[in-house]
Amino acid sequence: MTVLRWLLGRLAAAALVAWVVATVVFFALRAAGGDPSEAILGGPGSQAGEEAMARVRAEYALDEPLVVQYLLQLARTVTFQLGDSYARRRPVAELVGDQLGGTLALAALGLLLAWAIALAVATAAVRARGPVARRAVGLLRAGEVVASVTPHFWLGAVLIAVFAGGAGWLPATSGDNSLRSLLLPAITLAVPVAGFLGQVMRDGLEEAHTAPFATTARTRGASEGWVLWRHSLRHAALPAIALSGWAFGSLLSGAVVVETLFGRPGLGRLLVDATHSRDVPLVIGVVLVIALGYVLVTTVADVLERVVDPRLRERVEAVRTAPAGEVVA
Repeated sequence: MTVLRWLLGRLAAAALVAWVVATVVFFALRAAGGDPSEAILGGPGSQAGEEAMARVRAEYALDEPLVVQYLLQLARTVTFQLGDSYARRRPVAELVGDQLGGTLALAALGLLLAWAIALAVATAAVRARGPVARRAVGLLRAGEVVASVTPHFWLGAVLIAVFAGGAGWLPATSGDNSLRSLLLPAITLAVPVAGFLGQVMRDGLEEAHTAPFATTARTRGASEGWVLWRHSLRHAALPAIALSGWAFGSLLSGAVVVETLFGRPGLGRLLVDATHSRDVPLVIGVVLVIALGYVLVTTVADVLERVVDPRLRERVEAVRTAPAGEVVA
């Protein structure tokens, strides 16, 4: 029953996210101005006649009051009938499905690189010995702060100038999902996230490495490396795992900038094009998929937390079996 309540809570959260996304996107696009019927007829430069405009408005219910249009769009969203794209005249689900794999591959590689960078920096900081190494750790800490606030568009432009334009090692544009073409955009996404994860993981490692369980392991003859990788890292990874759901959502949103910068097909570039053309169904479909993907990933992160830390499972079980009115610490 505890698991069932947890799942129902997650489903309710996903439904709330879907409603908020559909509502905000619909009214934001309509407030931005422009006539969606122009997008259906080929854009503002199509020079469509009044008769054609009236026919399109009637077909897509654009001649109805704004509230009626919103309710119709909300009904389609609730039933996952996102309709057809205004500008592309193809089902929104089909368009999103064509681009989803590329964006997920980019975000997954970005998260993997962010974890690798954060883990390398955190372990180097904990294992640093001597004045020179400690000064280097201070530079690494400053680098984490700088990385966490670095804009994607600036970092991507620098990487293109250095590794594509200067050295010529990697392509500046990435039109496929090969590893070579994914590297520069994935690094652009990973570095800011690695800054946040590195700070959290380093603090957790430093605290766990001096905790009583680590001291006990050393007194039993365990080496520093064994204590670090077998005991300390498991405890330090918990807050980083909790942040991974947020990190993946940040990577998906950052894909809007990165895919446009690198000329890469994906949900981000599709969203930019749909926004420019006032393509309401397509914008809602893309943003909805990104938002629900964020909910899904945070759910997976919660499950991983419970797998890594048995204390969370024990706490849930204690709450479930506690008598009514008793407070469980």
